[in-house]
Amino acid sequence: MSQAIDIKVPDIGDFKDVPVIEVFVKVGDTVKAEDPLISLESDKATMDVPAPLGGVVKAIGVKIGDKVSEGSVILQFEGEGAAAAPAEAAKPSVSAPPSPVSAPAGLAEVRIPDIGDFKDVPVIEVFVKVGDTVKAEDPLVSLESDKATMEVPAPLGGVVQEIRVKVGDKVNEGSIIMALATGSASAAAAAPAVSAAAGQAAAPAAAAAASGGIDEAALALAYAGPAVRKLARELSVDLGKVKGTGAHGRIVRTDVEAFAKGGAAAAPAPKAGAAPAGGGVGGVDLLPWPKVDFAKFGPVERKELSRIKKISGANLHRNWVVIPHVTTHDEADITDLEAFRVQMNKELEKSGVKVSMLPFMMKAAVATLKKFPEFNASLDGDGLVLKNYWHIGFAADTPNGLMVPVIRDVDKKNIVEITKEMGELAKLARDGKLKPDQMSGGTFTISSLGGIGGIYFTPIINAPEVSIMGVCKSYWKQHSSDGKTSSWRLTLPLSLSWDHRVIDGAAAARFNVHFANLLADMRRTMF
Repeated sequence: MSQAIDIKVPDIGDFKDVPVIEVFVKVGDTVKAEDPLISLESDKATMDVPAPLGGVVKAIGVKIGDKVSEGSVILQFEGEGAAAAPAEAAKPSVSAPPSPVSAPAGLAEVRIPDIGDFKDVPVIEVFVKVGDTVKAEDPLVSLESDKATMEVPAPLGGVVQEIRVKVGDKVNEGSIIMALATGSASAAAAAPAVSAAAGQAAAPAAAAAASGGIDEAALALAYAGPAVRKLARELSVDLGKVKGTGAHGRIVRTDVEAFAKGGAAAAPAPKAGAAPAGGGVGGVDLLPWPKVDFAKFGPVERKELSRIKKISGANLHRNWVVIPHVTTHDEADITDLEAFRVQMNKELEKSGVKVSMLPFMMKAAVATLKKFPEFNASLDGDGLVLKNYWHIGFAADTPNGLMVPVIRDVDKKNIVEITKEMGELAKLARDGKLKPDQMSGGTFTISSLGGIGGIYFTPIINAPEVSIMGVCKSYWKQHSSDGKTSSWRLTLPLSLSWDHRVIDGAAAARFNVHFANLLADMRRTMF
Protein backbone atom coordinates (compact mmCIF):
# COMPACT_ATOMS: atom_id res chain seq x y z
CA MET A 1 0.00 0.00 0.00
CA SER A 2 1.42 3.35 -1.01
CA GLN A 3 1.99 6.10 1.51
CA ALA A 4 2.43 9.86 1.31
CA ILE A 5 5.64 11.65 2.30
CA ASP A 6 6.51 15.30 2.60
CA ILE A 7 9.46 16.43 0.47
CA LYS A 8 11.44 19.16 2.16
CA VAL A 9 14.20 21.59 1.28
CA PRO A 10 17.49 19.90 2.20
CA ASP A 11 20.59 21.50 3.72
CA ILE A 12 21.32 24.61 1.64
CA GLY A 13 24.00 26.11 3.83
CA ASP A 14 23.33 29.31 5.73
CA PHE A 15 20.73 30.59 3.29
CA LYS A 16 17.32 31.59 4.67
CA ASP A 17 14.13 32.68 2.91
CA VAL A 18 15.42 31.75 -0.55
CA PRO A 19 12.96 32.52 -3.39
CA VAL A 20 11.53 29.73 -5.54
CA ILE A 21 12.22 30.73 -9.14
CA GLU A 22 10.93 27.64 -10.95
CA VAL A 23 8.73 24.59 -10.28
CA PHE A 24 9.55 21.71 -12.62
CA VAL A 25 6.68 19.34 -11.82
CA LYS A 26 2.89 19.35 -11.51
CA VAL A 27 0.40 17.22 -9.60
CA GLY A 28 0.21 13.72 -11.10
CA ASP A 29 3.75 13.70 -12.52
CA THR A 30 5.84 10.60 -11.93
CA VAL A 31 9.41 11.41 -10.97
CA LYS A 32 12.54 9.41 -10.35
CA ALA A 33 15.11 9.91 -7.62
CA GLU A 34 17.38 12.88 -8.43
CA ASP A 35 14.88 14.45 -10.88
CA PRO A 36 14.76 18.22 -10.24
CA LEU A 37 11.64 19.42 -8.41
CA ILE A 38 12.14 23.15 -7.92
CA SER A 39 14.88 25.72 -8.43
CA LEU A 40 15.96 28.28 -5.81
CA GLU A 41 18.04 31.41 -6.25
CA SER A 42 19.84 33.25 -3.47
CA ASP A 43 22.01 36.32 -3.96
CA LYS A 44 25.03 34.04 -4.41
CA ALA A 45 23.82 30.76 -5.91
CA THR A 46 21.15 29.07 -7.97
CA MET A 47 20.32 25.52 -6.86
CA ASP A 48 17.95 22.81 -7.95
CA VAL A 49 16.25 20.71 -5.28
CA PRO A 50 16.13 17.08 -6.54
CA ALA A 51 13.70 14.33 -5.62
CA PRO A 52 15.14 12.26 -2.75
CA LEU A 53 13.25 9.20 -4.05
CA GLY A 54 10.84 8.19 -6.81
CA GLY A 55 7.07 8.62 -6.64
CA VAL A 56 4.03 10.45 -7.92
CA VAL A 57 3.47 14.12 -7.09
CA LYS A 58 0.36 14.28 -4.91
CA ALA A 59 0.44 17.96 -3.90
CA ILE A 60 2.68 20.99 -4.46
CA GLY A 61 3.08 23.31 -1.52
CA VAL A 62 5.05 26.17 -3.13
CA LYS A 63 4.79 28.45 -6.12
CA ILE A 64 7.20 30.78 -7.91
CA GLY A 65 8.06 33.70 -5.66
CA ASP A 66 7.55 31.83 -2.38
CA LYS A 67 10.50 31.91 0.02
CA VAL A 68 11.77 28.71 1.63
CA SER A 69 14.47 27.58 4.03
CA GLU A 70 16.01 24.27 5.06
CA GLY A 71 13.19 21.96 6.21
CA SER A 72 10.39 23.76 4.36
CA VAL A 73 7.84 21.35 2.85
CA ILE A 74 7.71 21.91 -0.91
CA LEU A 75 5.50 19.04 -2.11
CA GLN A 76 4.08 15.64 -1.25
CA PHE A 77 4.79 12.28 -2.89
CA GLU A 78 2.91 9.02 -3.00
CA GLY A 79 4.17 5.79 -4.50
CA GLU A 80 6.23 2.72 -3.81
CA GLY A 81 9.35 4.74 -3.04
CA ALA A 82 7.42 6.78 -0.53
CA ALA A 83 5.98 3.67 1.06
CA ALA A 84 9.46 2.28 1.55
CA ALA A 85 10.63 5.42 3.32
CA PRO A 86 11.13 5.36 7.09
CA ALA A 87 8.07 6.06 9.19
CA GLU A 88 9.64 9.23 10.59
CA ALA A 89 10.00 10.70 7.12
CA ALA A 90 6.35 10.01 6.34
CA LYS A 91 5.18 12.25 9.15
CA PRO A 92 4.14 15.67 7.78
CA SER A 93 6.46 17.60 10.09
CA VAL A 94 7.98 20.81 8.77
CA SER A 95 10.30 21.16 11.74
CA ALA A 96 12.09 17.85 11.21
CA PRO A 97 14.82 18.37 8.57
CA PRO A 98 15.42 15.57 6.08
CA SER A 99 18.46 13.36 6.42
CA PRO A 100 21.36 13.97 3.99
CA VAL A 101 20.84 10.50 2.53
CA SER A 102 17.17 10.89 1.73
CA ALA A 103 17.49 14.39 0.33
CA PRO A 104 20.71 15.18 -1.52
CA ALA A 105 21.21 18.88 -2.08
CA GLY A 106 22.00 18.37 -5.79
CA LEU A 107 23.61 21.09 -7.84
CA ALA A 108 24.18 24.72 -6.92
CA GLU A 109 25.17 27.38 -9.42
CA VAL A 110 27.47 29.91 -7.77
CA ARG A 111 26.94 33.52 -8.80
CA ILE A 112 28.80 36.76 -8.24
CA PRO A 113 27.23 38.38 -5.16
CA ASP A 114 26.53 42.07 -4.67
CA ILE A 115 29.73 43.94 -5.63
CA GLY A 116 28.32 47.45 -5.50
CA ASP A 117 28.09 49.48 -8.70
CA PHE A 118 30.98 47.72 -10.42
CA LYS A 119 30.33 46.35 -13.92
CA ASP A 120 32.36 44.08 -16.20
CA VAL A 121 34.93 43.27 -13.51
CA PRO A 122 37.82 41.08 -14.76
CA VAL A 123 38.58 37.70 -13.22
CA ILE A 124 42.27 37.78 -12.28
CA GLU A 125 42.58 34.38 -10.58
CA VAL A 126 40.65 31.10 -10.29
CA PHE A 127 41.55 29.24 -7.10
CA VAL A 128 39.86 25.88 -7.77
CA LYS A 129 39.61 23.25 -10.46
CA VAL A 130 36.97 20.71 -11.42
CA GLY A 131 36.78 17.95 -8.83
CA ASP A 132 38.03 20.07 -5.92
CA THR A 133 36.08 19.85 -2.65
CA VAL A 134 35.43 23.27 -1.12
CA LYS A 135 33.96 24.43 2.16
CA ALA A 136 31.66 27.40 2.69
CA GLU A 137 33.67 30.67 2.56
CA ASP A 138 36.61 29.08 0.70
CA PRO A 139 37.79 31.54 -2.02
CA LEU A 140 36.74 30.54 -5.53
CA VAL A 141 37.85 33.39 -7.79
CA SER A 142 39.47 36.78 -7.39
CA LEU A 143 38.21 39.92 -9.16
CA GLU A 144 39.90 43.25 -9.71
CA SER A 145 37.90 46.40 -10.35
CA ASP A 146 39.33 49.83 -10.97
CA LYS A 147 39.35 50.44 -7.22
CA ALA A 148 39.58 47.12 -5.40
CA THR A 149 40.60 43.48 -5.48
CA MET A 150 37.97 41.15 -4.05
CA GLU A 151 37.63 37.40 -3.59
CA VAL A 152 34.36 35.57 -4.19
CA PRO A 153 33.85 32.88 -1.52
CA ALA A 154 31.90 29.63 -1.81
CA PRO A 155 28.35 30.21 -0.50
CA LEU A 156 28.18 26.58 0.67
CA GLY A 157 30.31 23.43 0.64
CA GLY A 158 30.48 20.93 -2.21
CA VAL A 159 32.49 19.52 -5.09
CA VAL A 160 33.35 21.71 -8.06
CA GLN A 161 31.54 20.15 -10.99
CA GLU A 162 31.97 22.86 -13.59
CA ILE A 163 33.90 26.14 -13.91
CA ARG A 164 32.36 28.67 -16.24
CA VAL A 165 34.90 31.48 -16.09
CA LYS A 166 38.59 31.84 -16.79
CA VAL A 167 41.21 34.46 -16.07
CA GLY A 168 40.43 37.55 -18.15
CA ASP A 169 36.68 37.01 -18.34
CA LYS A 170 34.54 39.93 -17.18
CA VAL A 171 31.69 39.35 -14.74
CA ASN A 172 28.90 41.29 -13.05
CA GLU A 173 26.63 40.77 -10.09
CA GLY A 174 24.63 37.63 -10.82
CA SER A 175 27.11 36.14 -13.32
CA ILE A 176 27.45 32.37 -12.94
CA ILE A 177 31.04 31.38 -12.18
CA MET A 178 30.76 27.66 -11.41
CA ALA A 179 28.52 24.77 -10.38
CA LEU A 180 28.92 22.82 -7.15
CA ALA A 181 27.59 19.35 -6.38
CA THR A 182 26.45 19.67 -2.79
CA GLY A 183 25.29 17.40 0.04
CA SER A 184 25.31 13.65 -0.59
CA ALA A 185 25.24 14.28 -4.32
CA SER A 186 28.76 15.69 -4.14
CA ALA A 187 30.52 12.36 -3.70
CA ALA A 188 28.79 10.88 -6.70
CA ALA A 189 29.43 13.98 -8.78
CA ALA A 190 33.12 14.38 -8.01
CA ALA A 191 34.55 11.57 -10.13
CA PRO A 192 32.33 12.09 -13.18
CA ALA A 193 33.04 15.81 -13.04
CA VAL A 194 36.78 15.27 -13.14
CA SER A 195 36.60 12.76 -15.97
CA ALA A 196 34.20 14.92 -17.92
CA ALA A 197 36.50 17.91 -17.61
CA ALA A 198 39.47 15.85 -18.69
CA GLY A 199 37.56 14.52 -21.68
CA GLN A 200 36.55 17.98 -22.79
CA ALA A 201 40.09 19.27 -22.40
CA ALA A 202 41.49 16.36 -24.40
CA ALA A 203 38.87 16.29 -27.11
CA PRO A 204 36.78 19.48 -27.44
CA ALA A 205 35.49 18.40 -30.83
CA ALA A 206 34.17 15.14 -29.40
CA ALA A 207 32.50 17.00 -26.54
CA ALA A 208 30.78 19.33 -28.98
CA ALA A 209 29.58 16.36 -31.02
CA ALA A 210 28.24 14.62 -27.91
CA SER A 211 26.17 17.70 -27.08
CA GLY A 212 24.65 17.89 -30.53
CA GLY A 213 26.88 20.74 -31.70
CA ILE A 214 25.70 23.04 -28.90
CA ASP A 215 27.74 26.17 -28.26
CA GLU A 216 29.11 25.26 -24.83
CA ALA A 217 30.32 28.79 -24.20
CA ALA A 218 26.83 30.19 -24.77
CA LEU A 219 25.39 27.38 -22.64
CA ALA A 220 27.68 28.26 -19.76
CA LEU A 221 26.78 31.95 -19.92
CA ALA A 222 23.04 31.48 -20.30
CA TYR A 223 20.86 32.59 -17.41
CA ALA A 224 19.35 29.20 -16.58
CA GLY A 225 19.44 26.60 -13.81
CA PRO A 226 21.21 23.22 -13.87
CA ALA A 227 18.00 21.31 -14.72
CA VAL A 228 17.26 23.61 -17.64
CA ARG A 229 20.81 23.20 -18.94
CA LYS A 230 20.44 19.42 -18.67
CA LEU A 231 17.19 19.56 -20.61
CA ALA A 232 18.80 21.79 -23.24
CA ARG A 233 21.54 19.23 -23.78
CA GLU A 234 19.01 16.40 -24.01
CA LEU A 235 16.98 18.31 -26.62
CA SER A 236 20.10 19.67 -28.41
CA VAL A 237 18.92 23.22 -27.82
CA ASP A 238 21.47 26.03 -27.96
CA LEU A 239 20.64 28.20 -24.94
CA GLY A 240 22.53 31.06 -26.54
CA LYS A 241 19.62 31.40 -28.96
CA VAL A 242 16.78 31.04 -26.47
CA LYS A 243 14.93 34.06 -25.13
CA GLY A 244 14.15 33.73 -21.43
CA THR A 245 10.65 34.53 -20.22
CA GLY A 246 11.34 34.04 -16.51
CA ALA A 247 12.07 36.74 -13.99
CA HIS A 248 14.84 39.10 -15.16
CA GLY A 249 15.12 37.19 -18.45
CA ARG A 250 15.84 33.81 -16.89
CA ILE A 251 15.49 30.83 -19.25
CA VAL A 252 12.98 28.32 -17.85
CA ARG A 253 11.99 24.80 -18.88
CA THR A 254 9.05 25.95 -21.03
CA ASP A 255 11.35 28.27 -23.01
CA VAL A 256 13.60 25.33 -23.92
CA GLU A 257 10.65 23.10 -24.80
CA ALA A 258 9.08 25.81 -26.97
CA PHE A 259 12.36 26.45 -28.75
CA ALA A 260 12.81 22.72 -29.39
CA LYS A 261 9.41 22.72 -31.08
CA GLY A 262 10.40 25.52 -33.43
CA GLY A 263 10.18 28.65 -31.30
CA ALA A 264 11.85 31.85 -32.47
CA ALA A 265 15.39 32.64 -31.42
CA ALA A 266 16.11 35.62 -29.28
CA ALA A 267 17.38 38.72 -31.00
CA PRO A 268 21.19 38.78 -31.01
CA ALA A 269 22.70 40.95 -28.29
CA PRO A 270 24.66 44.02 -29.40
CA LYS A 271 28.39 43.52 -29.57
CA ALA A 272 30.39 44.60 -26.57
CA GLY A 273 31.61 48.13 -27.00
CA ALA A 274 29.22 48.93 -29.83
CA ALA A 275 28.31 52.61 -29.93
CA PRO A 276 24.68 53.52 -29.21
CA ALA A 277 22.49 55.02 -31.89
CA GLY A 278 23.52 58.62 -32.42
CA GLY A 279 27.06 57.93 -31.15
CA GLY A 280 29.22 60.34 -29.24
CA VAL A 281 27.98 61.97 -26.06
CA GLY A 282 24.35 62.91 -25.56
CA GLY A 283 23.57 61.87 -29.14
CA VAL A 284 26.19 64.27 -30.54
CA ASP A 285 28.71 62.67 -32.88
CA LEU A 286 32.31 63.38 -31.93
CA LEU A 287 35.22 63.74 -34.29
CA PRO A 288 37.62 60.79 -34.22
CA TRP A 289 40.62 61.12 -31.95
CA PRO A 290 43.70 62.20 -33.95
CA LYS A 291 46.16 59.41 -34.70
CA VAL A 292 49.75 60.59 -34.66
CA ASP A 293 53.00 58.73 -35.20
CA PHE A 294 54.87 60.41 -32.36
CA ALA A 295 58.06 58.47 -33.17
CA LYS A 296 58.47 60.64 -36.26
CA PHE A 297 59.31 63.58 -34.05
CA GLY A 298 61.67 61.92 -31.60
CA PRO A 299 62.28 59.00 -29.23
CA VAL A 300 59.18 57.69 -27.45
CA GLU A 301 58.33 55.12 -24.81
CA ARG A 302 54.91 53.56 -24.31
CA LYS A 303 53.55 52.88 -20.82
CA GLU A 304 50.15 51.27 -20.30
CA LEU A 305 47.75 52.98 -17.94
CA SER A 306 46.93 51.04 -14.79
CA ARG A 307 43.56 49.30 -14.67
CA ILE A 308 42.37 51.79 -12.05
CA LYS A 309 43.30 54.77 -14.20
CA LYS A 310 41.60 53.28 -17.26
CA ILE A 311 38.27 52.75 -15.52
CA SER A 312 38.35 55.78 -13.24
CA GLY A 313 39.25 57.85 -16.29
CA ALA A 314 36.04 56.74 -17.99
CA ASN A 315 34.03 57.60 -14.86
CA LEU A 316 35.65 61.02 -14.56
CA HIS A 317 34.98 61.75 -18.22
CA ARG A 318 31.31 60.78 -17.82
CA ASN A 319 30.95 62.97 -14.74
CA TRP A 320 32.63 65.93 -16.42
CA VAL A 321 30.52 65.67 -19.59
CA VAL A 322 27.16 64.92 -17.96
CA ILE A 323 27.33 67.22 -14.89
CA PRO A 324 27.31 71.01 -15.54
CA HIS A 325 30.23 71.85 -13.26
CA VAL A 326 30.80 75.27 -11.72
CA THR A 327 33.64 75.92 -9.25
CA THR A 328 33.53 78.62 -6.58
CA HIS A 329 36.78 79.59 -4.84
CA ASP A 330 37.26 81.03 -1.37
CA GLU A 331 39.72 80.84 1.50
CA ALA A 332 39.61 79.99 5.19
CA ASP A 333 41.67 81.40 8.07
CA ILE A 334 42.92 78.28 9.87
CA THR A 335 45.55 79.95 12.08
CA ASP A 336 43.87 79.06 15.37
CA LEU A 337 42.76 75.63 14.16
CA GLU A 338 46.32 74.76 13.11
CA ALA A 339 47.63 75.78 16.52
CA PHE A 340 45.00 73.56 18.16
CA ARG A 341 45.89 70.66 15.82
CA VAL A 342 49.59 70.93 16.71
CA GLN A 343 48.76 71.00 20.42
CA MET A 344 46.41 68.02 20.03
CA ASN A 345 49.15 65.97 18.33
CA LYS A 346 51.53 66.67 21.20
CA GLU A 347 48.96 65.32 23.64
CA LEU A 348 48.33 62.26 21.44
CA GLU A 349 52.00 61.58 20.74
CA LYS A 350 52.23 58.52 22.99
CA SER A 351 49.13 56.95 21.43
CA GLY A 352 50.70 56.96 17.97
CA VAL A 353 47.78 58.93 16.50
CA LYS A 354 48.71 61.91 14.33
CA VAL A 355 45.81 64.16 13.35
CA SER A 356 45.84 65.96 10.00
CA MET A 357 43.65 68.88 8.98
CA LEU A 358 41.32 66.61 6.99
CA PRO A 359 39.26 65.23 9.94
CA PHE A 360 38.50 68.81 11.00
CA MET A 361 37.39 69.58 7.45
CA MET A 362 35.10 66.54 7.53
CA LYS A 363 33.43 67.73 10.73
CA ALA A 364 33.07 71.23 9.27
CA ALA A 365 31.65 69.71 6.08
CA VAL A 366 28.96 67.81 8.02
CA ALA A 367 27.89 70.94 9.91
CA THR A 368 27.74 72.88 6.62
CA LEU A 369 25.83 70.12 4.82
CA LYS A 370 23.25 70.13 7.60
CA LYS A 371 22.74 73.87 7.05
CA PHE A 372 22.63 73.46 3.24
CA PRO A 373 20.96 70.05 2.71
CA GLU A 374 20.75 70.33 -1.09
CA PHE A 375 24.53 69.80 -1.14
CA ASN A 376 24.01 66.43 0.63
CA ALA A 377 21.72 65.11 -2.07
CA SER A 378 21.53 63.25 -5.39
CA LEU A 379 19.44 63.79 -8.49
CA ASP A 380 16.91 61.06 -9.21
CA GLY A 381 15.11 61.84 -12.45
CA ASP A 382 13.23 65.07 -11.90
CA GLY A 383 13.51 64.77 -8.12
CA LEU A 384 16.16 65.41 -5.51
CA VAL A 385 17.00 62.77 -2.88
CA LEU A 386 17.97 64.57 0.33
CA LYS A 387 20.04 62.28 2.55
CA ASN A 388 19.77 62.31 6.32
CA TYR A 389 23.15 60.68 6.79
CA TRP A 390 26.60 62.12 6.33
CA HIS A 391 29.19 59.81 4.76
CA ILE A 392 32.27 61.75 3.65
CA GLY A 393 34.63 60.44 0.97
CA PHE A 394 38.27 61.49 0.78
CA ALA A 395 40.47 61.22 -2.27
CA ALA A 396 43.42 58.91 -1.60
CA ASP A 397 46.49 58.97 -3.82
CA THR A 398 47.77 55.41 -4.44
CA PRO A 399 50.49 53.94 -6.68
CA ASN A 400 47.75 52.66 -9.00
CA GLY A 401 45.72 55.85 -9.17
CA LEU A 402 43.08 57.84 -7.34
CA MET A 403 40.69 56.06 -4.97
CA VAL A 404 37.91 57.47 -2.78
CA PRO A 405 37.32 55.62 0.53
CA VAL A 406 34.28 56.72 2.54
CA ILE A 407 34.07 57.50 6.27
CA ARG A 408 30.51 56.66 7.34
CA ASP A 409 28.50 58.61 9.91
CA VAL A 410 31.08 61.34 10.38
CA ASP A 411 28.55 63.24 12.50
CA LYS A 412 28.75 60.47 15.13
CA LYS A 413 32.56 60.22 15.33
CA ASN A 414 35.19 62.37 16.99
CA ILE A 415 38.41 63.65 15.44
CA VAL A 416 40.56 60.78 16.76
CA GLU A 417 38.10 58.12 15.56
CA ILE A 418 37.99 59.70 12.10
CA THR A 419 41.80 59.89 12.02
CA LYS A 420 42.22 56.20 12.86
CA GLU A 421 39.61 55.10 10.30
CA MET A 422 41.18 57.29 7.61
CA GLY A 423 44.55 55.67 8.25
CA GLU A 424 43.10 52.17 7.99
CA LEU A 425 41.21 52.92 4.77
CA ALA A 426 44.17 54.75 3.21
CA LYS A 427 46.41 51.72 3.83
CA LEU A 428 43.85 49.38 2.27
CA ALA A 429 43.67 51.73 -0.72
CA ARG A 430 47.45 51.71 -1.19
CA ASP A 431 47.50 47.91 -0.91
CA GLY A 432 44.64 47.56 -3.41
CA LYS A 433 42.46 45.81 -0.84
CA LEU A 434 39.57 48.25 -0.46
CA LYS A 435 36.20 46.54 -0.68
CA PRO A 436 33.36 47.99 -2.78
CA ASP A 437 31.27 48.85 0.27
CA GLN A 438 34.20 50.90 1.64
CA MET A 439 33.98 53.17 -1.40
CA SER A 440 30.23 53.45 -1.78
CA GLY A 441 27.46 55.44 -0.15
CA GLY A 442 29.31 58.74 0.05
CA THR A 443 27.25 61.94 0.22
CA PHE A 444 30.08 64.49 -0.13
CA THR A 445 33.76 64.26 -1.03
CA ILE A 446 36.84 66.24 0.01
CA SER A 447 39.83 66.17 -2.32
CA SER A 448 42.91 67.50 -0.56
CA LEU A 449 46.19 68.42 -2.22
CA GLY A 450 47.40 69.98 1.03
CA GLY A 451 50.42 67.75 1.34
CA ILE A 452 51.62 68.58 -2.16
CA GLY A 453 50.93 72.17 -3.20
CA GLY A 454 48.90 74.34 -5.52
CA ILE A 455 46.42 77.11 -4.70
CA TYR A 456 43.12 76.47 -6.49
CA PHE A 457 41.79 73.79 -8.86
CA THR A 458 38.51 72.39 -10.23
CA PRO A 459 37.70 69.03 -8.59
CA ILE A 460 35.39 66.78 -10.62
CA ILE A 461 32.17 65.82 -8.85
CA ASN A 462 31.96 62.19 -7.76
CA ALA A 463 28.56 61.15 -9.16
CA PRO A 464 25.89 60.62 -7.90
CA GLU A 465 26.97 63.32 -5.43
CA VAL A 466 26.23 66.93 -6.40
CA SER A 467 29.26 68.70 -4.94
CA ILE A 468 32.88 68.23 -3.93
CA MET A 469 35.29 70.35 -1.90
CA GLY A 470 38.87 70.73 -3.11
CA VAL A 471 41.55 72.11 -0.80
CA CYS A 472 45.17 72.96 -1.49
CA LYS A 473 48.24 73.66 0.57
CA SER A 474 47.75 76.35 3.19
CA TYR A 475 49.98 79.42 3.05
CA TRP A 476 50.64 82.56 5.10
CA LYS A 477 48.92 85.71 3.94
CA GLN A 478 48.39 89.18 5.36
CA HIS A 479 44.79 89.86 6.39
CA SER A 480 43.20 93.13 7.39
CA SER A 481 39.82 93.38 9.10
CA ASP A 482 39.59 97.16 9.20
CA GLY A 483 41.72 98.26 6.27
CA LYS A 484 44.21 99.94 8.59
CA THR A 485 46.03 97.16 10.39
CA SER A 486 46.98 93.70 9.15
CA SER A 487 48.41 90.48 10.45
CA TRP A 488 49.80 87.29 8.98
CA ARG A 489 47.25 84.48 8.97
CA LEU A 490 47.51 80.85 7.82
CA THR A 491 45.14 80.62 4.85
CA LEU A 492 43.57 77.52 3.33
CA PRO A 493 42.43 77.78 -0.33
CA LEU A 494 38.96 76.29 -0.98
CA SER A 495 37.57 75.12 -4.34
CA LEU A 496 33.94 73.99 -4.28
CA SER A 497 32.63 72.33 -7.46
CA TRP A 498 28.84 72.02 -7.67
CA ASP A 499 26.17 70.66 -10.00
CA HIS A 500 24.39 73.67 -11.52
CA ARG A 501 21.25 71.58 -12.10
CA VAL A 502 20.80 71.41 -8.33
CA ILE A 503 22.73 74.33 -6.86
CA ASP A 504 22.95 78.00 -7.83
CA GLY A 505 25.85 80.39 -7.39
CA ALA A 506 24.47 82.23 -4.37
CA ALA A 507 23.99 78.97 -2.41
CA ALA A 508 27.50 77.83 -3.35
CA ALA A 509 29.00 81.11 -2.15
CA ARG A 510 27.13 80.86 1.15
CA PHE A 511 28.28 77.23 1.55
CA ASN A 512 31.92 78.25 1.11
CA VAL A 513 31.63 81.17 3.53
CA HIS A 514 29.97 79.01 6.20
CA PHE A 515 32.55 76.23 5.73
CA ALA A 516 35.39 78.76 6.04
CA ASN A 517 33.86 80.31 9.18
CA LEU A 518 33.66 76.89 10.84
CA LEU A 519 37.32 76.19 10.11
CA ALA A 520 38.23 79.58 11.52
CA ASP A 521 36.41 78.74 14.76
CA MET A 522 35.42 75.06 15.21
CA ARG A 523 33.31 76.00 18.22
CA ARG A 524 30.67 77.05 15.70
CA THR A 525 30.13 73.38 14.76
CA MET A 526 28.31 72.94 18.06
CA PHE A 527 25.47 75.22 16.94
